Amino acid sequence: MNLELLESFGQNYPEEADGTLDCISMALTCTFNRWGTLLAVGCNDGRIVIWDFLTRGIAKIISAHIHPVCSLCWSRDGHKLVSASTDNIVSQWDVLSGDCDQRFRFPSPILKVQYHPRDQNRVLVCPMKSAPVMLTLSDSKHVVLPVDDDSDLNVVASFDRRGEYIYTGNAKGKILVLKTDTQDLVASFRVTTGTSNTTAIKSIEFARKGSCFLINTADRIIRVYDGREILTCGRDGEPEPMQKLQDLVNRTPWKKCCFSGDGEYIVAGSARQHALYIWEKSIGNLVKILHGTRGELLLDVAWHPVRPIIASISSGVVSIWAQNQVENWSAFAPDFKELDENVEYEERESEFDIEDEDKSEPEQTGADAAEDEEVDVTSVDPIAAFCSSDEELEDSKALLYLPIAPEVEDPEENPYGPPPDAVQSSLTDEGMGSEKKRQSSSDGPQAPKKKPKTTNIELQGVPNDEVHPLLGVKGDGKSKKKQAGRPKGSKGKDKDSPFKPKLYKGDRGALPLEGAAKGKVQAELGQPLAAGGAISELL
Repeated sequence: MNLELLESFGQNYPEEADGTLDCISMALTCTFNRWGTLLAVGCNDGRIVIWDFLTRGIAKIISAHIHPVCSLCWSRDGHKLVSASTDNIVSQWDVLSGDCDQRFRFPSPILKVQYHPRDQNRVLVCPMKSAPVMLTLSDSKHVVLPVDDDSDLNVVASFDRRGEYIYTGNAKGKILVLKTDTQDLVASFRVTTGTSNTTAIKSIEFARKGSCFLINTADRIIRVYDGREILTCGRDGEPEPMQKLQDLVNRTPWKKCCFSGDGEYIVAGSARQHALYIWEKSIGNLVKILHGTRGELLLDVAWHPVRPIIASISSGVVSIWAQNQVENWSAFAPDFKELDENVEYEERESEFDIEDEDKSEPEQTGADAAEDEEVDVTSVDPIAAFCSSDEELEDSKALLYLPIAPEVEDPEENPYGPPPDAVQSSLTDEGMGSEKKRQSSSDGPQAPKKKPKTTNIELQGVPNDEVHPLLGVKGDGKSKKKQAGRPKGSKGKDKDSPFKPKLYKGDRGALPLEGAAKGKVQAELGQPLAAGGAISELL
């Protein structure tokens, strides 16, 4: 894909549904890597499914957690993933090998995890009923960030675009801007609803380009600010938002908001239905509403980093929204004409002669003379869309794609697998065919791997009995999220174990998987099923 050949003057937002991604399990959260080549999806049964977004096929499945995955974030170079699950565990994964590097156990559920945009040794974690925590992965240490009001610990936090500052917001509408390295307070302001009333901060999101960020608040208004203005206002400033975006007709509350890849558009997912509202940031006008299936509730929204594509999750399925591609044949030849019907062509006398004898030799001037110049076709220019404004070159070590191992039906010998007696014993235990053989051989090298280091994070005054909003508690409004991540029919006959193996047997032939990815998924399907049965009881 050459990004420069994309239509630059057209509208840069999606207009219609462009299919779905079936993750086998219930999808709960999704995030693109920095280039938009891979999409990581966190599932209800604790697995992380990584999709190759160009081929729309599954590139890897990581059996990450036992409980549902509630938050994901890619590292800057794409080699690592950090995930959080509803059992209060934060893990870092090596994407290529699928191994867990290290784990952190928190006393309360995790609402969000985020890598530092420039330093993948630091991770920002937002636990429930606690001040945000910044982890240092190399020495497993943590720093609790200062908050405005110790009695109000419903705090959300986010790194800014380059990670120089951390923005935190609490339930009283107070935004604090902290220096990342020293945690010193640099600026602060309060979000008010026009009068002196304050409103709770639900999320803070930054654009990938420019200095803008948005704040999603409980009063159902999305406020867009300029980060440079916030810093100049200093402590207890009163900055005015650049835009206030809301649904004046239906008074829609927003589940998830984010910027487009170029920062020119803002998409917000409704908390009431599967509907996506898209605004133009500079003017503040609503340009498009994308409607999904009626009756579904939205869980997550992610905008592709470089293209006008949106991924949204509802009822456990990832929906893709894109532009309607119209074939533009004149792009291939400027004098190309589309005809409604056949036209008889009149051939010129010298049209197909090897050399035109009558043609006079004109002098080479301008563009013709430039044709004789040598053109450099070997050096590769960096793609501007993949570079930050303060970078000259692309990251040479970046992981843009995942290799898919070729499938061998009956391997004579497997140099990387376990000894033959181990394979035989596993086959007698399970009684499966060649599929199980592939799984045991693929799982073989994982046996001697050391267990990842687990660090317990002690936080003072944080209650240990909190339940993640994804799981719902006491029938409150947040429990809708739990219901959205499960099919409607699973409450009756399949109530005991919606993830039992017999469900997959019938579905296998219908899965939209291709080639090696298909076998890989089937080989890995057997692993987390037992955990899935246990989790369904918890849910």
